[in-house]
Amino acid sequence: MTQLDLLAFGAHPDDIEIGMGGTLAKYAKAGYKVGICNLTYAELSSNGTVQIRQDEAERASRQLGVCKRIQLSFRDRGLKYINEEDLGKVVSLIRQFQPKVIFAPFEIDRHPDHGECSRIINEAYFNAGIRQYHCYENREAYRPDDLFYYFINGYERPNFVIDITNEKKLKRQALLSYESQFTTKNNSIQTPLTNDYITAVEARDQLFGKEVGVHAAEGFMTPKPLIIDQLLVERGAN
Repeated sequence: MTQLDLLAFGAHPDDIEIGMGGTLAKYAKAGYKVGICNLTYAELSSNGTVQIRQDEAERASRQLGVCKRIQLSFRDRGLKYINEEDLGKVVSLIRQFQPKVIFAPFEIDRHPDHGECSRIINEAYFNAGIRQYHCYENREAYRPDDLFYYFINGYERPNFVIDITNEKKLKRQALLSYESQFTTKNNSIQTPLTNDYITAVEARDQLFGKEVGVHAAEGFMTPKPLIIDQLLVERGAN
């Protein structure tokens, strides 16, 4: 078993890369073990087949340095209806890989599946730490230290940001791996993703970066306050 430092969950292949691809690359480069888990195959996508999207997801993961990519088989546009057994599969993954931190989409998003994914991961995060909660493969209770939320389509003022100035090119390369989603071909159907979507994502990253004085940053939401216990480190005394 590979214990992960960071595990990000998304409803579809490409969700995580859109919201926090730079953060994944940043921590992977620093030597941390980062993982991705997609809940669905995105089989209802307007463009690309399931196999094409799986191939793209693998390429994107390699670009970012992801050491573990997990693909579940929940129904695209069916996350609202998952049962306790399905929820237990997510709980089991958290217990298996024991990540220190997990990420999920922020609940406010134009795509309903993203909000449902957020709800599922929130439930799984809590249940994973309950000793008497029995799930798939009956693994021992474990709860990550933190659960944070990333943005996909939406924009909110984030609770905190992560500087991805040095990773923005890697993020772009990972997104470009999803050629079926972000580029237009003769047989492509026009969607919000084919209309300069990567440009919009990068503009959001630049805006978040400008807020804190860096070139690019990814924004996150947190359900609880963050502890800062080294406020004056490297600032020096008067």
